[in-house]
Amino acid sequence: MLKIFNSYSATLEDFVPLNGNHVNMYVCGPTVYDHPHLGHARCYITWDVVYRYLKFLGYDVKYCRNVTDVDDKILNKSVKENCTPDEIAKKYYDIFSESMKKLNNLKPDVEPFATKTLGDMIKMVKTLIEKGYAYEVEGDVYFRVKKFPKYGYLSKQPIDDLESGARVEASTIKEDPLDFALWKKDEKFGYKSPWGVGRPGWHIECSAMSKKHLADEIDIHAGGADLIFPHHENEIAQSECANGCQFVKYWLHNGFVTINKEKMSKSLGNFITIDGLLEKYDANTIRFFILTNHYRMPVEFNDEALEAAAAGAKRLKNAANNVLAWVGKKSIDENIDAEEIEEFKSAMNEDFNTSKALAVLFDLATKANKAKDSNDKENAVKYISVLIKLSRVLGFDFEKVELDENQLKEKLMSVIEEFDFIENKNATAKEIMDKIIEVRNEARAQKNWAVADSIRNTLDKINIVLKDSKEGTVFELK
Repeated sequence: MLKIFNSYSATLEDFVPLNGNHVNMYVCGPTVYDHPHLGHARCYITWDVVYRYLKFLGYDVKYCRNVTDVDDKILNKSVKENCTPDEIAKKYYDIFSESMKKLNNLKPDVEPFATKTLGDMIKMVKTLIEKGYAYEVEGDVYFRVKKFPKYGYLSKQPIDDLESGARVEASTIKEDPLDFALWKKDEKFGYKSPWGVGRPGWHIECSAMSKKHLADEIDIHAGGADLIFPHHENEIAQSECANGCQFVKYWLHNGFVTINKEKMSKSLGNFITIDGLLEKYDANTIRFFILTNHYRMPVEFNDEALEAAAAGAKRLKNAANNVLAWVGKKSIDENIDAEEIEEFKSAMNEDFNTSKALAVLFDLATKANKAKDSNDKENAVKYISVLIKLSRVLGFDFEKVELDENQLKEKLMSVIEEFDFIENKNATAKEIMDKIIEVRNEARAQKNWAVADSIRNTLDKINIVLKDSKEGTVFELK
């Protein structure tokens, strides 16, 4: 049974979806005004793994991650760069999407934009006004916090203890300093509404998008711990008052990434962009670094930790590489079952304990290497098949086989001996491969299909496949 820590109850709970096998999962997405950083990588890799694992368990998951493309930060950036807010949002959304792809994160099932959901936001705000939970003042609309007695339960801050301050927007026109904005007057950058030209408050965006694309009540809502208050606290208040039911069954929050014990953030200027990090480390290393730590705990960033992660990821990659180079990728058993899978599930069922899950992968790597060293192909295939299967659940890419010079040349020697392509046996593997492709191309040009097919078939026997395109012919291991 999967157990997860529910931030709302602050306890470990059995995971029982609201609707049988179906799971609705909402994750607060990016505000697209700048380059994504390691903190974003930590957040979205975490929820990518949760998404993958739920699917691995057999759940029918609908994953929704929004895009905030209307915000003060976007407007400020557009003024600074002398362009439109839409141009800023598109530019940085494209950068964000490419970064997520580079990190091997799966795309959400639904990725709604705030500006495309304005009608739903306005409808929800109107409902809150009609029910007496909100009020309009001079083109702004505010939520009456004290009309929702459970306000503060998620963040463990009772209403009586809350004070208007840096994290709660103060205003002389509000009925109460704790009341938060549902709609803001903005005649320059705003949109038409029943209260005049304005923009939605940040919090109402997620409530409306979750309701539209998932349901009034959803199974999982996730995000960074910095969103607990006020963002998620406000989402609960406005959603439950508007919809008349519980908003979220399980609240999940990931810890911060810290540098010198300080949270990584743009405001502190101590952030490292994902693209900058990928110039030094590959995606497997970054993912390994993040998954070595439990998702709820803070992660301290430093080069030593990344180097250790690089070594760990390389060890797993090398095990897969060595065995797959020997048996071929086509030998992987996609439907394999083994006791290690149960060990992996046992680890992940402990509130997604990825650190323990990685230990299972290391054990499989050791077993696979020993089987290869013993020339035990059956067990080598078995262990590497399980390793590949479980590594996919954690979002690693260990399947691309890369051979060093000696390994590749050893494979190609059989082709040289059969076709006697070159006299110089001291040629590099690349020179040999280039010559093989050249001879095959000449045979094809002369319509000597027997020779061309014979070369392809011989390469196929050593798990090398040729791929022809307009740019030329390349090879890869299969």
